Amino acid sequence: MNVEALCGSLLIGGFQGTFLPESYARALRKNRRGGAILFRHNVQTDPLQVVALARQIHSASTAPLLGIDQEGGRVRRLRAPFIEVPSMSVVACIGDPAFAETLARAVASELAAVGCTLNFAPVLDVNTCPHNPVVGDRAFSAESEVCARYGLAWIRGLESSGLLAAPKHFPGHGDTSSDSHFDLPIVRQSLQRLERVELAPFRAAIAAGVGVMMTAHVVYPALDPNLPATLSAAICTELRERLGFQGMLLSDDLEMRAVADRWPVGEAAVAAVAAGCDALLVCHGEAAQEMALEALIRECERSPAFAARCEQARGRVFVARRRTRAQPATDTEVMRIVGGSESRLAALQIEERLRLRP
Repeated sequence: MNVEALCGSLLIGGFQGTFLPESYARALRKNRRGGAILFRHNVQTDPLQVVALARQIHSASTAPLLGIDQEGGRVRRLRAPFIEVPSMSVVACIGDPAFAETLARAVASELAAVGCTLNFAPVLDVNTCPHNPVVGDRAFSAESEVCARYGLAWIRGLESSGLLAAPKHFPGHGDTSSDSHFDLPIVRQSLQRLERVELAPFRAAIAAGVGVMMTAHVVYPALDPNLPATLSAAICTELRERLGFQGMLLSDDLEMRAVADRWPVGEAAVAAVAAGCDALLVCHGEAAQEMALEALIRECERSPAFAARCEQARGRVFVARRRTRAQPATDTEVMRIVGGSESRLAALQIEERLRLRP
């Protein structure tokens, strides 16, 4: 594999519009991207539009990672007729992990049918800060044991339909009072507390064999006083090795201001891979994606050690890709699955469970 394709395989980007731009299709064909992420501006309510877009992406790339944030509650890119599940805090309040797994399976069936291979979910953050502006009801609970139990159920449900789950935000974004989309949060907890609370759900997911995790743009002075997790070798290499995670570690979006206001995107891309991230999200600007890619290529050509790190990362990306069976279904199958009997039954059960909730 040449250095351009090696570095491109680590990069997942976004684009504008409801059709695949030729510029992005060309980047996929030339192996300058390893996949794509879909946002609300890319998708309409018509499932056939979504699967048509996914087919364009799959046609331009071999086994792309096609990701989406379909958590439930306020963070979901696909709306009705796709199944609409409540926030994860509500799911946990229903009090039935088996039902949570059923809901996740229904979500995954629809995502897989329209060609998504990766869902950036569930949130495994423990919502211990009542003033957290970004996590809140996206978390299952303020108790780590509940987050672990329901998080594992959600992961099982997603993976049972051939989808990759990507629990987030490692090693924990729940105890922050600022939003990493706009600022750089700091979690000033002791190592003992991090081990007991924040890390517990991720440790459980790793022990269960999860294949992908997403990092947090958060500083944890007890682990690394200087760098956010995404750019920290102490977290992305040393901590992950101590926890036994051998899967694909995916950065959160490098265009979020927690990182972008402090590090140019090319510098951040190199730092994240060097730290131990295996794949990078650069979600909005194709120009920023190209800057990240060129920086990775230059560093590979300059440093044999960095090139070896990219080879290791590519291997982990390849293993993750092999774990997903998702492919765009036929139009007939899509219309049968999206809003179909499994989803309708799950939606009715949600209503009934919420009605009966104390």
